[in-house]
Amino acid sequence: MLIILFSVFGVASKYMLKFESQSIAAKFIDPSGQVVEKPIEIRTHPITGRTCRIAFSRISEKEAGTDSLPPPPPDADHTSECPFCQPRVTSKTPQLHPDLSSNGRMNQGDSLLFPNLFPYGSYSAVSLFNDQHFVEIGTATVSSYTDCLINSVRYLKKALHHDPLAVYMAITQNHLPSAGGSLVHPHLQINADRIPGNHHRFLLQTANNFYQQSGKYLFSSYRAHEKSTGSRYIGKTGSWEWMAAFAPEGFFEIWGILPGMTSLQQVTASDWQDLAQGIVNTQRFYRSICRNGYNLGLLSIENPGSRLELRTVIVVRSNYAPWTRSDYTGYEVIIGDMATFVAPEQTAEWSRSFFSS
Repeated sequence: MLIILFSVFGVASKYMLKFESQSIAAKFIDPSGQVVEKPIEIRTHPITGRTCRIAFSRISEKEAGTDSLPPPPPDADHTSECPFCQPRVTSKTPQLHPDLSSNGRMNQGDSLLFPNLFPYGSYSAVSLFNDQHFVEIGTATVSSYTDCLINSVRYLKKALHHDPLAVYMAITQNHLPSAGGSLVHPHLQINADRIPGNHHRFLLQTANNFYQQSGKYLFSSYRAHEKSTGSRYIGKTGSWEWMAAFAPEGFFEIWGILPGMTSLQQVTASDWQDLAQGIVNTQRFYRSICRNGYNLGLLSIENPGSRLELRTVIVVRSNYAPWTRSDYTGYEVIIGDMATFVAPEQTAEWSRSFFSS
C-alpha cells in the first residue's frame, strides 16, 4: 500500500493509492476423489477501484491455438480489395476538410493520414503506417510506429488549433478482427472531441483530485510505487517506463507511463520514438507467447488544468483463428470483473527480456 501524506489548512491527512488484494479459495472434490482447494486472487485497481480476478488454476490449461503463432488471416494477401493499399487509397478514402489541411491528407515518412470514413467523433481520423497490407505481430519497425504516431499527433494539434474546445484526445489501435479491427492493413485510429469519453472523464477527475490533495501526479506516484516494489516493473525506453498492470483489465496488460508529461505538446520526436520502441517490445513479447491480436491506446486531455499524465495501455486479445474463444465472458460483460489467469508479476517476468536491449 502506498500512503501519501499531505496537508490541508495545516492539518496532516492521508491520501492513499492502495494496492489491495484478497486471496480466496474454492474447495471441492476432484474427479479422482481428492479434496482440493483452488486459489483465486481478487485485486482492486488502485486508480479505478474496479476488481479483477486471477484464476491461477487455469494457468496450466492449454488455450486452443496457442501452441504456435496462428497462420495469417485469410485476407492477408487480398491487397487488390483493400481500400488502404496503393493505389486505391487515394480514391477510396476521404480527404481532410480545408479547415484542417489544405492538402487533404497528411504525410510523415511513409505514414498517410486521412479522415475516418465512418467517424466516431468530431475529429476522427486514420493514420496508416505504410503500404504494407499485413504485418505480423512483433515484426513492425520502430520507425514505422514513430512516423505514424508523429503523424497522428500533428493531426490532433491541427484539430485543437481549429477547435480549442476539442481537448479530449485518443490514439488507439485494434490489431486483427479479434481486437475489433475491421481491416488487417495496420493503422491507428485518432480522435479529438469536445465531449469526454468515460475514461477521459473519470481519469481527469481522479488525477486532478489526487494532485490537489497530495501535490503529486497520479501516474507518477503509481510508477514510483511499482518501481520501488519491482515485481511488476519491466523497464524503460527513454523516458517511458513500463510495467505490468497491478489489477489487469485485459490479458497480459502492460502500461507505459511518461512521468510528468500531461500534454501531447510537451512530447518530443525522440519521446515518440521511445514509445514506438516500447510498443514493438511489447508486441514481441506477445508474439513469444503465440498471441496475434492486441489493443493499444493513449489518452490525453489538452487542457492546462489537467494533471493527467500520458499513459499507453496495451492488452493482448484472443487469437484471431477459427478455433479460439473470446477473452470476454460473462464475468467481464455481466459481472464487470476481468477474469485472467496469469499474475501480473509473471507477465513482468516473462516480458523483461524484450526490454533489456
